[in-house]
Amino acid sequence: MKPFFLILAIALSYTSFSQTYNPDKVNKKALLVYQKAMEHLGYGEYKEAIPDLEKCIAIDKNYVDAYLSLAGAYGELKNYKAAIANYELAREKDSMYFKLYNLPYSINLAGEGRFEEALAAINAFATTPNLGERSLKSLKYRKDCYTFAINYQQKHPPNNYIFNPINLGDSINTERSEYFPSLTVNDSLLVFTRREGGGEYFYKANITNPEVLPKAVKIAGDINDEPFKGAISVSADGEWMIFAGNIGNNSHDNFDLYICYATPTGWSEPQNLDSNINTGYWESAPSLSPDKRALYFSSNRPGGYGGADLYVSYRDEKGNWSKAINMGPDVNTLGDETAPYIHADNQTLYFTSSGLPGYGGTDIFIMRKGLGGAWSIPENLGYPINTIENEGSLAVAPNGVSAYYASDRSDSRGGLDLYKFDLRADVQPYKTLYVKGFVYDKSSSKGLPSNVELIDNNTGKTLMNVQTDETGFYFVTLPVKKDYTFAVNRKGYLYFSKLYELSSKIADSIYKEDIYLQPIELNKITTLNNIQFENNSYQLKAVSKIELDKLLQLLTDNPTIKIEVDGHTDNVGKAEDNLKLSTNRAKTVVDYLIEKGIAPQRLQYKGFGATKPLADNATEAGRSTNRRTEFTVVGM
Repeated sequence: MKPFFLILAIALSYTSFSQTYNPDKVNKKALLVYQKAMEHLGYGEYKEAIPDLEKCIAIDKNYVDAYLSLAGAYGELKNYKAAIANYELAREKDSMYFKLYNLPYSINLAGEGRFEEALAAINAFATTPNLGERSLKSLKYRKDCYTFAINYQQKHPPNNYIFNPINLGDSINTERSEYFPSLTVNDSLLVFTRREGGGEYFYKANITNPEVLPKAVKIAGDINDEPFKGAISVSADGEWMIFAGNIGNNSHDNFDLYICYATPTGWSEPQNLDSNINTGYWESAPSLSPDKRALYFSSNRPGGYGGADLYVSYRDEKGNWSKAINMGPDVNTLGDETAPYIHADNQTLYFTSSGLPGYGGTDIFIMRKGLGGAWSIPENLGYPINTIENEGSLAVAPNGVSAYYASDRSDSRGGLDLYKFDLRADVQPYKTLYVKGFVYDKSSSKGLPSNVELIDNNTGKTLMNVQTDETGFYFVTLPVKKDYTFAVNRKGYLYFSKLYELSSKIADSIYKEDIYLQPIELNKITTLNNIQFENNSYQLKAVSKIELDKLLQLLTDNPTIKIEVDGHTDNVGKAEDNLKLSTNRAKTVVDYLIEKGIAPQRLQYKGFGATKPLADNATEAGRSTNRRTEFTVVGM
């Protein structure tokens, strides 16, 4: 918001519009107090000026400039309601003298969410004769913002949404500024940046009860040795931290992105992410995807679309980061795009922009990843999350509802504080749980570094692709409201897969899955758990392609093995029909593999009907177990 005393200076040149108010006839005692108030205002001491301005009005109730200055002071303090009230009192005293003040009046109306009234006020301001270039520019900018806000409200009715940000309190916030919050997927760790003593430092709070936050402490280790740092991002599993810093000889002469790792003795020494990500320009605001395969960040390097643009870099299986890619003109503008935050669902990205249409200043936007990995067009989160002020970085908890952001609201302890609020339903990401555990060699029970995938059964696309650590530990997030195939692969081993059907279930707990991979050996039988056929048919269901492609990958990665695919049914129906059905189902699997390029001499198939049950056919659960497709390694 433009400081009110700048508008006051412009307005004083228009006193010829006055109808009834004459500044020369103000009570002299009130003038003396007003001069004292103006000294406070000149130093930005808005709170201190308010009692003096109120005293002026008590002495002279027709002192219009005192009402206007009091309105301006309240506006600077974001007490829009009090500002509006005093502007309206001034207007009652002299509507012509007030006319130029329709600009700040409109801004405060918009601050209170009264956009139609704000538009009417700015239109009244537009009728002022002889407006200068700066006033005309401000007029157009504000009118565009108010028009956008009105149109947004028409398209997105609030539907009883209540925006009630809660200050995180004295355990987190201080008289200094706190900002750039980041969360682990299990809500157990909150990290953020605090400005103090001329530098920026990273703090953390280990959360056991979200309702009672512990005292935040400075993160120990080399990560905080240098004062010149900024935004920080913690990985979903809490094992990595990536942050922006300007660390001596390790930087490219500006803010770079650095990474450090959790160790038994604390965080490791920061490592520069090097030239595929960093340049001689500003890089900051990192956000790491939950599978640690994509890094989103902001940079003002040449070749972008405006000031700061959003970029993404991808990490390969060897741990190398690709050359950073600009996220394109649908996202980036002539303004600044920064503070990306990829949610734990790996499908929802929030960021801030000063160039996309909005309410004024910097707004928060949302994009969602669609089929094929393409991002949707950015959507403004709308009022009251976005306001006429500058909105900062946003972090959203795994439940998809609770959001954290930095703001300097009226109950701030000082500067920016961290707040928590509930997101409106239509801009929430998927609620996210997680599955974790270890991958072991079944023969030796030793940890086994492996590749872990989470595949969307509806699209067949891999949502996340995680490499376990050296001990075999893995951590994969599970967005709810979808069905997934969870698969683990390693060359020389039979693959593992499991179905997580979360689309129709209320998922309210985490999953622990220790996986024992079977080394490829002769005569080992493996059940294809996710091969599904239409009822009483050998027509494959679409979801079966995911499992078939894993079997295809196994045969491709191990080109010497030969397998026999076996079909089995329950005992319902005639034995000869079941034998025929099971044989055709096994043949369908083999035909798929041949079509995909596997040599026919490596494949056999056989049907057994109901002759080899694994469970009692007397129950539906038993019959379901017996209806299965298996494969056996018959050659190496």
